[in-house]
Amino acid sequence: MYVINGALGSPYSMKMRALFRYRRITHIWNHGAAAQAAQSQVKAPVIPVIEYPDGSFHNDSTPVLYDLETRHTGRSVVPPDPEKAFIAHLLEDFADEWLTKAMFGYRWLEEVDQIQMSRWLSFDAMKGGGVKQSQAMAEHFRRRQVDRMAIVGCNRENFPLIEASTRAVLQALEDHVVNEHYLFGARPSSAELGIYGQLSQLGVDPTAQEMMRADYPYAFRWLLHIDDMSGVKGEWDVPDAPFKPVIGILLEQVGSVYAPFLLANAAAMEAGEDTFSIEVMGKPYSQGTFKYQLKCLADLRSRFAALDGDARAKVDPLLAENNCLAFLQ
Repeated sequence: MYVINGALGSPYSMKMRALFRYRRITHIWNHGAAAQAAQSQVKAPVIPVIEYPDGSFHNDSTPVLYDLETRHTGRSVVPPDPEKAFIAHLLEDFADEWLTKAMFGYRWLEEVDQIQMSRWLSFDAMKGGGVKQSQAMAEHFRRRQVDRMAIVGCNRENFPLIEASTRAVLQALEDHVVNEHYLFGARPSSAELGIYGQLSQLGVDPTAQEMMRADYPYAFRWLLHIDDMSGVKGEWDVPDAPFKPVIGILLEQVGSVYAPFLLANAAAMEAGEDTFSIEVMGKPYSQGTFKYQLKCLADLRSRFAALDGDARAKVDPLLAENNCLAFLQ
């Protein structure tokens, strides 16, 4: 029995819960104070913390996703074709590391979102204890999160780019999901799970939910479908099936926004600088350097380098067309 120690307001928790549900891996969903206590069992005290049946604890969602692939057969979320598996991983990474900024921005920039979400998150954590106590905790949490916004690049100066990129992703999904639910066949991959995790929060927070309901109603409803796919029985696309158009549109965001973001962070880290700035989609963006994104870039390049000649022949034209090839080499 696995235990997912998470939270409804945590995009990575929702990502992992959807993964366990789809793969039909027996688990307990644990949130609130008990889930917070599990953070003491891992090096980086962030949720979700997954307790394995052997009593070990793990909390980096992507490595856990791949580890579960080795431990449990059937209902894999990694496409069998190497080139599609790589694209799925690339899109998952894009969601985990870039789309998460939309979640932070929509949740903590405007007062209406700050107030409601801090109170809801406090309510989720306390599950009782009284309104006054809950609201006091909420206000403390609200101040802490708002103060951290600039560190993760989610301030008002950066948000026009974050919002433009997020809307491009939502429009791509809106156009796609009315015809086909998934990206690589009739079953989900790690890419859908990564995207869902971040967008799950936009589907709850007041300003973002209003935006999705008005402009992307089917992408909004799609979130509930991805939340529990335990009944899905579809198959992967046949080998050599062409990539769906939505893949290219999503990769365009990777190439035009995420790649410059990763490269600028890496260059700043190498130069010993504490911050970096880029301008993409005609909009400025700046933030502090992060070591973890350096690890993400190295991992993407390693996975790309491991592709054989046949896979490269299939994936290189798509990557080049969307300005994703150069940063991977």
